Amino acid sequence: MRHTVSEITLSNGGKGLLVHIPNASVMTFDINFRAGEYLVDSDKCEVPHLMEHMVLGANELVPKSMDFQAELERNGAYSNASTSAYDITYEAECADFEWDRVFDLLIVAITRPLFLDEEFKAEFGNVQEEMAARSNNHFRNLSLAMRKEQGLLGKTDAEHLKLMHNVNIEDIRAHYKHTHTAKNMRFVIAGDISSRRREHIQNILGMIDLPKDGRRFQLPHETPKRLKQAVYISNKSVENLYFYIDTFMRRRLTDPETDALHLVNTMLTETLYSKILGTARERGLVYSMSSGLSHTRDASNWWFGAQVSDKNAPALMNIIYSELRKVMDGAISDTDVIATKQYSLGRFQRSAQTVSGTAMGYSGRYFFDGVIEDYYNIPARIEAINKEAIINISQLMFSDNLWGLGVLGNCGKPYSEQLRGQILPLWEKTETNK
Repeated sequence: MRHTVSEITLSNGGKGLLVHIPNASVMTFDINFRAGEYLVDSDKCEVPHLMEHMVLGANELVPKSMDFQAELERNGAYSNASTSAYDITYEAECADFEWDRVFDLLIVAITRPLFLDEEFKAEFGNVQEEMAARSNNHFRNLSLAMRKEQGLLGKTDAEHLKLMHNVNIEDIRAHYKHTHTAKNMRFVIAGDISSRRREHIQNILGMIDLPKDGRRFQLPHETPKRLKQAVYISNKSVENLYFYIDTFMRRRLTDPETDALHLVNTMLTETLYSKILGTARERGLVYSMSSGLSHTRDASNWWFGAQVSDKNAPALMNIIYSELRKVMDGAISDTDVIATKQYSLGRFQRSAQTVSGTAMGYSGRYFFDGVIEDYYNIPARIEAINKEAIINISQLMFSDNLWGLGVLGNCGKPYSEQLRGQILPLWEKTETNK
């Protein structure tokens, strides 16, 4: 969607983006605080999650959670909140005609929660149910277990569930007071933001009823480590095995490196004719496969994951090894690079067909490190990627010899080590060549 974006810095220290989309029929609001579990004691890691459940609940204006939700959503509006290891983000989306009503209610919820004892008990039970439901998400369970073994921030859901009983309502109130300050606030608001609306938004957020002291907390330093053996989680109820492969670089990628790695990632797994997934499907080995990029404050990560039968896993690992080796050795054609760039351009043009989709194009990076993506320059960035850049970044992602394999299933530890051995030469060869 055609739009303009501007950053505003408030007198109270808060910052955010206003994304003006002329004639948009909806407005979206994302308000973020650096308030994740790394800011609480390890044995009280569930404090941020429980707090997030309670903030969009009973408040001084509407002193009952169900009544507040009914009031906010009565014209079809949507609200939610999410907690990560680093942040809590509150969000709302509504029809354009009621944007100010919903915005004002969201601000009331964030600034004047009551944190009632009875609602703490109710949300404690709801979170327990949520955590229990997550136990069925095998990819999530494996990912969290691997993060722990790799020395990254975060605990497994089972650990969170066990430690929940250390949390009381006073912990919630204290964490809210510590983290919900004006200087720790970041926001992305998108829609038809006329000059009058812009003025209203700035006035409300500039005078928001949050402490003016405090600060925007820095992200934690995390140093990933190499796993010397596979992380194996036994689950006899799982027929197929689940796996993740992680490889890390000891620094953050530059934007051109990120662009090149996104492109080769697309080339390998993101279509039914991609080099890894397409080949595996052509041979009837796997239904789907995923891969992607992530980062911490200090490191960059490239990961691959799939659910596959025990009997097909070795053949799939051979394909993964072979196709990655080809990329690192430069055995990719100019035709493949051009075709993947065209696909990436088309996907980009489809990515922002809604107000929320446009806002998401800015919020992830902005909330993480304050960078404002140059949305209209992305086609030029895609076009600038060349074969040499793809080869270089692929090699670099394996050059630090920081990696790990995780397997969840009923295949046994020795079998998971066999799979690890199939891909081990990707790092050994790179290490030898350094």
